[in-house]
Amino acid sequence: MTEIRNPILRGFHPDPSICRVGDDYYIATSTFEWYPGVQISHSKDLVNWRTVGQALNRKEQLDMRGNPDSGGVWAPSLSYADGKFWLIYTDVKRLDGSSKDAHNYLVTSETIEGPWSDPIYMNSSGFDPSLFHDDDGRKWFVNMVWNHLAMQGDPNAPTKHLFGGILLQEYDHEAGRLTGPIKNIFPGSDLGLTEAPHLFKRDEYYYLITAEGGTGYGHAVTFARSKTIEGPYELHPNPHLLRVFETPDSPLQRTGHGQYVETQDGTPYHTFLCTRPLPGTRKSPMGRETGITRCRWEDDGWLYLDQGGLIPPAQETAPDLPVYEFEPEPTIHDFSQLESLPNTFMWPRTPESDRIFNLSSEGLVLTGRESIGSWFEQSLVARRQTEWDCEARTKVSFDPEDFQQMAGLTAYYNRTQFHYLGVTRSQDGHRALNILSCHNWPEGTLTFPLDAMFAIPEEGAVWLALSIRRGALQFSYSLDGRAYVEIGPELDAHILSDEGVRGEHSNFTGTYIGMAAQDLTGRAQQATFEFFELSNHP
Repeated sequence: MTEIRNPILRGFHPDPSICRVGDDYYIATSTFEWYPGVQISHSKDLVNWRTVGQALNRKEQLDMRGNPDSGGVWAPSLSYADGKFWLIYTDVKRLDGSSKDAHNYLVTSETIEGPWSDPIYMNSSGFDPSLFHDDDGRKWFVNMVWNHLAMQGDPNAPTKHLFGGILLQEYDHEAGRLTGPIKNIFPGSDLGLTEAPHLFKRDEYYYLITAEGGTGYGHAVTFARSKTIEGPYELHPNPHLLRVFETPDSPLQRTGHGQYVETQDGTPYHTFLCTRPLPGTRKSPMGRETGITRCRWEDDGWLYLDQGGLIPPAQETAPDLPVYEFEPEPTIHDFSQLESLPNTFMWPRTPESDRIFNLSSEGLVLTGRESIGSWFEQSLVARRQTEWDCEARTKVSFDPEDFQQMAGLTAYYNRTQFHYLGVTRSQDGHRALNILSCHNWPEGTLTFPLDAMFAIPEEGAVWLALSIRRGALQFSYSLDGRAYVEIGPELDAHILSDEGVRGEHSNFTGTYIGMAAQDLTGRAQQATFEFFELSNHP
């Protein structure tokens, strides 16, 4: 029997919203500060998946310049009704502190590949919105509400009090706005931190799915139901469908935040986010990934995991569907042969990609902009790390004019968690290699693993490489593309993880590996990358 290997979407793919249209399954996942926004993946058998692309790819839909790390696109919700796809998403402009600035929008498309419409503004009362299409034709919008006053009078009150429940309001598609009364329909279970609402209807009940417990090691999927959409909602007997808690031997941790789907024959499955910490640690370099588990309905009208308990398996029973495999993603891309950037590559924040890169007959040309720690405009094009062990290589042609210009290869989690090997110039004017590292939030202070810059010839391309082995990163270089020499010490790759610097509840993305260019002089010096190779080893 065919098995599903969890995670099904490996590497940074959190907050999975699943939607079936006929024989096709689609999952939308959060992209946070990475552009374009909202990753969409496709399958026909729930086993094999491919990236369709990203939905939000122009300035009118999304501009994240200035957004904080782990801000940006949170928890999209994908649905299909009335002959079109509907996508709800949040753009988070403020993350830290007692307040959140979280703006919710709707876009639609006739096809999953797009183009997606200009956005319709919904509200800003909280995050993790979704849209439910009822069988009577009405549409309902739900989101968690953020209560910034929850600690007034008691600054030591639990953080979970800031999560004020789930709001419900009707959406009038003809008018293009929310309408009617706003009702708080669900306070959550005692676990608290109630977010990520999704509604669906089965028989006489409306079922409300939420995520609870925070997105760390106490995360959970919570179920509730009501005979009316406005509630009151009763909790599942457990009350959680999914939760891995204090079970360190489970290969999947931090399970929560998912959505229900049925196969063509009615077999129930449920997606969830999860992490795969490095063995013996609580460090998750790939960030939060997407898994799926088979379920069953019991006579009490509640959904349970098919195997029982609350912990989803790493190997799951696949549905009885024809196997449908896709061409594997190439490990190497020759940019000189491409007309457009493959959809597995992303960059931070900016919708004006032509200001940071373009493709030419020579390769991928990065235009040096702000520092690699910028919130606004940094030239960084990268792909996800999807396994604990990986290698990457690239060939760069770059003639820096001074030490403020640099281009090369980076393993990057966010603006305060990265390792970066690049071509630059020393302060005495020689072309050289240097390594920049950063692992101290919030200051973002650089460390320099090399005692001094490593001199290289004044002309010619340089091949740069890195390898990551179970939390240890080693850079190397070559001047001919054949013989590689290690440069610098073995670096700590544990910092390139959700839990690496700030703790498990504060970082939401995952490690990317790619190419970067900076020009702190403002002269926009360009670097050309002929190819990029990334091999992940399961």
